[in-house]
Amino acid sequence: MSESGSWKKKLALFLSSQTVSMFGSSLVQYAIVWSITLDTRSGVMMTLAVVFGFVPMFVVSPFAGVWADRHDRKKLIMVSDGLIAAATLAAALLVMAGFRSVWLLLGTSAVRAFGQAVQGPAVGAILPQFVPEDRLMRANAVNGTIQSAVMLVSPMIAGALLALAPLEAIFFIDVVTAAVAIGILIFLRVPPHAKALESVRTSYFRDMALGLRYIREHRYLVTFFVYLGLLLVMVSPSAFLTPLQTTRSFGAEVWRLTAIEIAFSVGMIAGGALASIWGGFRNRMRTLVLSNLVMASCALGLALVPSFPVYVAVMAVFGVAMPFWNAPSSTMIQEHVEPEYLGRVFSVMGMLSTSLMPLGMLVFGPLADLVSVESLLLVSGAFMLVHGLAALANRRLMEAGNPVAATAAASVTAE
Repeated sequence: MSESGSWKKKLALFLSSQTVSMFGSSLVQYAIVWSITLDTRSGVMMTLAVVFGFVPMFVVSPFAGVWADRHDRKKLIMVSDGLIAAATLAAALLVMAGFRSVWLLLGTSAVRAFGQAVQGPAVGAILPQFVPEDRLMRANAVNGTIQSAVMLVSPMIAGALLALAPLEAIFFIDVVTAAVAIGILIFLRVPPHAKALESVRTSYFRDMALGLRYIREHRYLVTFFVYLGLLLVMVSPSAFLTPLQTTRSFGAEVWRLTAIEIAFSVGMIAGGALASIWGGFRNRMRTLVLSNLVMASCALGLALVPSFPVYVAVMAVFGVAMPFWNAPSSTMIQEHVEPEYLGRVFSVMGMLSTSLMPLGMLVFGPLADLVSVESLLLVSGAFMLVHGLAALANRRLMEAGNPVAATAAASVTAE
C-alpha cells in the first residue's frame, strides 16, 4: 500500500472509532441532563449537573496532558473509553436494580467527564503521528464535520429513545458503542511516540511545570491563548443566550428553539465540509481571524434582525464559521509544538475551551435579567470585531499562523 493510502486508512479507522464513541457518549449525556430536568424540574439540580460535568474536566486536564505526553496515546484513548463504558454499565445495572436517583446520574456524569478529560489531549496529540503535516487542516476539518453531524442527530435520537425505552437502555447502547470504538482502534497501527518509550520519568508535577514553562517560553502560545480566551468569553452570549432571546423576542414555541439549534448544527456540517475541501488560508491565523470576524458580524446580526427566518439564517452562518475556528486552531498547535509537549499544550487549550465560556456566563447570564440580550450581543459582537482586527495587526500571532517550513525559511532569511 502507498504511503498516501496508509495514512488515509489510519485516519479512516481513527475517525470511525471516534464517531462511534462520540455518538454513544452524546446519547448518554443528553439522557442524563434530560432525566435530571424531568425528574427534578430544579434550577439548582441543573446547575449541579453542569458542575459535575465541568469540574472534573477542568481539574484533570493538566494531568491528562502529562499522561498524553508520557504514554502511548492510542492505548490512553482506549483506556479512557473503557473507563467511561464501565461507569455507564455500573450505572445501568444500578438503575435496573431500582437505585435510580439524581445523585447516581450526577456521579455517573462526573466519572464520564473524568474519562473525557483524559481522552481529549490524547486525541488532539495523536493525529500528527500518522497524518502528514500538510493534511492536518483537512483531517481536523473532517473530524469537526463528523462531530457536528453527531451533535445534530444525537439529541433527536436520544429524545426518541427516552420516549420509547427506559434510561438504562440508552446506557447499554453507550457500552456497546464504546466496545466497538475500542475494537476499531485495535486495528489502528500507530507506534508510540518517542517520549512514551523512555524509561526514565520525572514526577507528574515536574512534567506539568515543564509544559507550562514550554508555553511561557514560546511567546506565540501565550499570545494565542490570550486571544483565544478573550474570544471565548465574548462569544458566550451568542452560544448560551440565543434561546432566551428567541423566547423573549420571537415567541416561546419549542419549534423555534429547535429551529435555531438545527440551523446552527447544519451550518457547522456545511462549514466543516467546506473547510475539509478548501483547507483554509496557508496562514492559519488568517483563517482564524476570518472566522472571528464572521462570528462577530453574526453576533451583531442576531442583535439587529427583526425577522425570525432571517435570525435562523444568521444562526446557520454562525455555524458555518465555527469549523474555520476549531480546525485551524488545532492544526496550528499540531504544526508548531514539539511532539513531546503536544498533550500538555492541548490540555491547556482544553481547559480554556471548557471553562471560559461558562465563566463568561457568570457575567452575561445575570446581566441578561437587567438588560436585553440584544444589548449584550451588540457589545460582545463589537468587541469580537475589534478583537479580530487587532489580531491581524499582531505580528507575533500572524507569524505563528504560518506553516513551520515557511516560518523557518523566514527566520533563515532574516539571519
